Amino acid sequence: MNTLTALQRAYGCRCNSAVFFLNSHCLRCDTPLGYEPELGQVISLSAGDEPGTWLLAGPNVPNAHTTIYRRCANLETAAACNWLVPVEESSTWCIACRLNRTVPSLNSREDSTLWRRLEAAKRRVISALVGLGLPVASRVSEEPERGLAFDFLRSPANGPRVLTGHENGVITLNIEEADDVTREQMRTSMHEPYRTLVGHFRHEVGHYYWDRLVANSQYLEGFRSLFGDERTDYLEALRVNYTSGPKTLWWRNHVSAYASVHPWEDWAETWAHYMHMVDTLSTAASFDLRPEAMSLPFDCFGTEVLYRRDLPGCDEFLSFLNSWLKLAAVMNELCRSMGQPDFYPFALSGAAVTKIHFIHMVVCDSRRDCYRACNPQQFECATTIGDAPPMLKVA
Repeated sequence: MNTLTALQRAYGCRCNSAVFFLNSHCLRCDTPLGYEPELGQVISLSAGDEPGTWLLAGPNVPNAHTTIYRRCANLETAAACNWLVPVEESSTWCIACRLNRTVPSLNSREDSTLWRRLEAAKRRVISALVGLGLPVASRVSEEPERGLAFDFLRSPANGPRVLTGHENGVITLNIEEADDVTREQMRTSMHEPYRTLVGHFRHEVGHYYWDRLVANSQYLEGFRSLFGDERTDYLEALRVNYTSGPKTLWWRNHVSAYASVHPWEDWAETWAHYMHMVDTLSTAASFDLRPEAMSLPFDCFGTEVLYRRDLPGCDEFLSFLNSWLKLAAVMNELCRSMGQPDFYPFALSGAAVTKIHFIHMVVCDSRRDCYRACNPQQFECATTIGDAPPMLKVA
């Protein structure tokens, strides 16, 4: 398996039936299930010695794993969170739910339904961030200066519309985006080929990680050489986009029309596409769907699209990239067979791929630094961007 697609997305109960990411119990044998984010697994549970505590059970539990867990406090709310919390942690919420700063008022069934959809999409995104070794800490309870937080808000009846966006680590999402009709109307009116809750989360966390990983860092010069100078007037760039439309021939250098608005949006859109690729290819690999076995004439990208060709892992990145393009093409045809919109309604230029490679290298360096901080004695020093830590190597 490529280390870029090492997220696990296929799970099984101890009764050998398939279970899925959102399941909190097995539909076949009714065994309680929980998602362990550090292991990246939905795992069967057995009751612990103390009331409300749980142990991992079943053949996929690592040897000598003795951690005792609680269920997330949001299991019994509209969020229906199936994640686990080690009992030694002070929080009653899992690492995804403790990111919430504001949640909808649950006085109506509609708001409860919308919040449930938002949380399902958010947990999918957070699980991938954790799996990639990126820093995920709550601005509310863990890192008040650099952490991440979410405000899920509804526009007031007579007030201004709540806008989805990011500012200083706080991501605001209008809960109306979780209503399929409203979201589709907005997608159509804004001439967007793709608009989903998962896409919103991936885009907005991209802004957060720009602030956290790129701003005032060794990567800033490289960012500006590829994406442009972020010091240009952002509000004016937005005004021009909404009055005059995207830049002419935007597809030559950007993953989407909106990416052409400003370097910050280019980064966030490209980050979202990188996350689309990592998570979807991981899902395919988890179910043994191999793009390389698909019969499809295909012109592969080569080293000419890499940001730097002298770094470890370039061949692996190109294999990842070309597998994605092949899988996306086949998935588009499958969707058309069902009369559905294209699975991936985008075409990646060489310039856009170079930006994706840059983001990949920033991610690799970040997770290597996290590993070094947690395991200083085990870490073997590496001086080049893109060298993954030993814990991320998989067979």
